Amino acid sequence: MQRSVRWLDRCIAYHKASGNDKTQNLFAIIQGGLDANLRKECLTEMVKRKDDIPGFAIGGLSGGEEKDIFWKMIKLCTDDLPEDRPRYSMGIGFAEDLLADCVFPTRTARFGVALTFNGPLNLRLSKHSTDFRPIDDGCPCPTCTNGTSRALLHSLITHETVAAHAITQHNLVFQARLVGQARDAIMEDRYPQYLKNFFQEYFGTIGYPRWCIEALRTVGVDLLEDVSTSQAQIKIVEGDGAKWEYSEANIR
Repeated sequence: MQRSVRWLDRCIAYHKASGNDKTQNLFAIIQGGLDANLRKECLTEMVKRKDDIPGFAIGGLSGGEEKDIFWKMIKLCTDDLPEDRPRYSMGIGFAEDLLADCVFPTRTARFGVALTFNGPLNLRLSKHSTDFRPIDDGCPCPTCTNGTSRALLHSLITHETVAAHAITQHNLVFQARLVGQARDAIMEDRYPQYLKNFFQEYFGTIGYPRWCIEALRTVGVDLLEDVSTSQAQIKIVEGDGAKWEYSEANIR
C-alpha cells in the first residue's frame, strides 16, 4: 500500500515534467487488499494529492474474494472519495457487477460460455446440440446475425478455435450492450428501474444474490421493492450467486 503511494508521487512528478499532464489523465489507485485500515490509510494519502490527479481507481479486488467482502471494500473507498472526480473499480466484469474492465467476456468465451441477459449459456453441454437458435435473437453481433446456431457452436467449441472467436464476438457485444443500456438509463434518470429490470431478467428464475441486494440498498436501490405478485416469493441466494449452466449428468 505504501509503495503505491510512493509510486503515485513519482508518477505525478514525471507526468508534470514530461508535459503529459496536459494530454493524459493520471488516476490514483486505492490499494490495501481486504484490510479496512490499510484501505483507509491509502485512501487518505491519495486524496491528499487530489489537486494533481483528475480521478481515482479502486484496485486490488475481484481476485477471488467473497462478493460480500468485495462490495463492502468498494463502499468503504467510495464513501470518502471526492464527489467531483470520476472513480472506477479495476478488473471487474461479471454481468451482475455492471462494470466492464475485465478479461472475463473473452476468457469465458474460450471455454464455450456465451453471455446473455438471461444468464450465461455453457455451449459445451449436450442440451445445446440440437438447438438451432442463435445465442440471442436480439443481439446485433456478427455471430448472432449471420445464422450461427447454438448447435453449430456446440459441435465446434471443443475442436476449432473459430467457435471461441465467434463466441468472443458475441460476448464483447453483450458487454457493450449491458453498459450502454446502463449509460442510457443514467442519462434518462431511470437507473434504479433499469437495475430492477436487469436483475429480474438475469436472476429471477434462480433467486437474487444477497450481496447484490445489500450492496444496492446502500445506494438507495431496493431490488425487492415493487416486486409483482407473481414474484412475491423471490428467492434470496447466499454466496456469490453466480449463475452458470452445469452438466446434469451425475458425477461419481
